[in-house]
Amino acid sequence: MNVLVTGGCGFIGSNLVKYLRRERPDWKIINLDKLTYAGNLETLADLEGDPKHVFVRGDIANRELVEHLIVQHGIDAVMHLAAESHVDRSILGPEVFINTNVLGTQQLLEACRARGVKRFLMVSTDEVYGSLGPTGAFTETSPLQPSSPYSASKTSSDLIALAYHHTFKMDVVVTRCSNNYGRYQFPEKLIPLMVVNALHDKPLPVYGDGANVRDWLHVEDHCQGLLVALEKGRAGEVYNIGGGSERRNIEIVKGILGLLKKPESLIQYVADRPGHDRRYAIDPTKIRTELGYQPKHTFEQGLADTVTWYMENRAWWERVTSGAYRQYFDTQYKARLQGRG
Repeated sequence: MNVLVTGGCGFIGSNLVKYLRRERPDWKIINLDKLTYAGNLETLADLEGDPKHVFVRGDIANRELVEHLIVQHGIDAVMHLAAESHVDRSILGPEVFINTNVLGTQQLLEACRARGVKRFLMVSTDEVYGSLGPTGAFTETSPLQPSSPYSASKTSSDLIALAYHHTFKMDVVVTRCSNNYGRYQFPEKLIPLMVVNALHDKPLPVYGDGANVRDWLHVEDHCQGLLVALEKGRAGEVYNIGGGSERRNIEIVKGILGLLKKPESLIQYVADRPGHDRRYAIDPTKIRTELGYQPKHTFEQGLADTVTWYMENRAWWERVTSGAYRQYFDTQYKARLQGRG
């Protein structure tokens, strides 16, 4: 297999590239990444010189480049992860989310259709379903009710991908995952942000009352699910990938402080973000029963391992959190921290 992975230098993408090299060592991986703020080629330094991993810096919206790569490398399948993915950033600047997640995905699909790529895996998110009440879980047939520019852009790209299957008979499979966590995650997302701030004895900003609930999925379990969906998924189908680990945000934050032996007085509640979904929960029955998928990590052990990794790899995240990220952090949280005292 020759596989094009888009966004292969991001958090999930880099973990996926490493996972594929380990689990499918005879596959050739073409890694296309634009290297925006969240793309970090250093994460894949251990693959430098690996003839089975070819990195190309480029934009998924560059159809000419994508078609060239498909032909040059004889691409059999595409695993499409490249996306703008942070809700807060989509509130601050929605346009880039539409350009990348919607228009970029359409150009990528068109390139794959023109060059006869055999399978297209569209990697999406449970946020397309919107917010849940206190009970129940999202299934693949739940209504799509996105509530942020980010989730609306992902909903659009999902539907475009499925339309290419129904209209053009492209072999498309869509996956929707719950919240990922693990090593190499950019420190704007909840878990690494709290770990990094706690290690610096800085305030841990918690939105609202901290009672928002997410289903947490270890990134390696997600990678396993993506490989299963690529190899066994049925064309035109959607598969939810969940970790079965619902937790309130405040539980996560307090758990991190406990692992780091830091005081809970570091927690500072801040004004909630606009349109903040209250609860997500994924029903992964379909992928488990049809494709035999089963996550391997418990949340407690996965969180402990993740916190340990960030403690032992300060050099990685200290480089990541400099410059542009600090400016973003101040824009997003500083006024709220000051306003709440």
